[in-house]
Amino acid sequence: METPQLAELIKALNVSIEPTILNQALTHRSFAYENGGLPTNERLEFLGDAVLGLVVTENLYAMFPDEQEGQLAKLRAAVVNAQALADVARTLDVGSYLKLGKGEESTGGRDKSSILADALEAVIGAIFIANGLASAREFIESMFNPLILASSGMGAGLDWKTSLQEVSALLELGVPVYSSTHVGPDHEKLFTAEVLAGGSVMGTGTGRSKKVAEQEAAAQAYSVLMARYEAHQAQAGE
Repeated sequence: METPQLAELIKALNVSIEPTILNQALTHRSFAYENGGLPTNERLEFLGDAVLGLVVTENLYAMFPDEQEGQLAKLRAAVVNAQALADVARTLDVGSYLKLGKGEESTGGRDKSSILADALEAVIGAIFIANGLASAREFIESMFNPLILASSGMGAGLDWKTSLQEVSALLELGVPVYSSTHVGPDHEKLFTAEVLAGGSVMGTGTGRSKKVAEQEAAAQAYSVLMARYEAHQAQAGE
């Protein structure tokens, strides 16, 4: 049965899908065990992981014809890791629709990256089962191609902290230094991070984990320092 809430998620997904299978994709094992052994989302997650890997790999192969296998593998890992999947799930507000057991509910399971990542893979599996590969590919490309393009601009390390360290070295600013604070209870912490390079704050970021906040700060700082480096290079070429 399609509830008004589930209709909102279907609209966000921009797909036609039966509520029954979508409900299963949102059913965490903690809820299933507390409610008489209902089907969980784990089989759909298994399937969705394979479909996601295929489509992202196919797109990487087509988008970067001159890249070697090793770099393509790094790009794929940057795009389909648990944190990236969780971030995509958050943009769709998947956490609000999850069926969780009381324990997971009380410990902030709706925003746990591992649960969100698994649920998104299960949703992909459900889309594949309901509509086939073409529909699943369209959904994956809409969600993940922007991540592929963003990751391709991160430098050789394919994460913002590594890329920031590279450009900081080019500008002879030393190793970036991070600091962070947090507010909120254990299950709803919000972290704020800042990064210094050459003794000055170059970027700040926030997130539900220290890692996410530091990556956001590093991305901001990388943009600032890369612009500075490119300006230096332009002046040197005049």
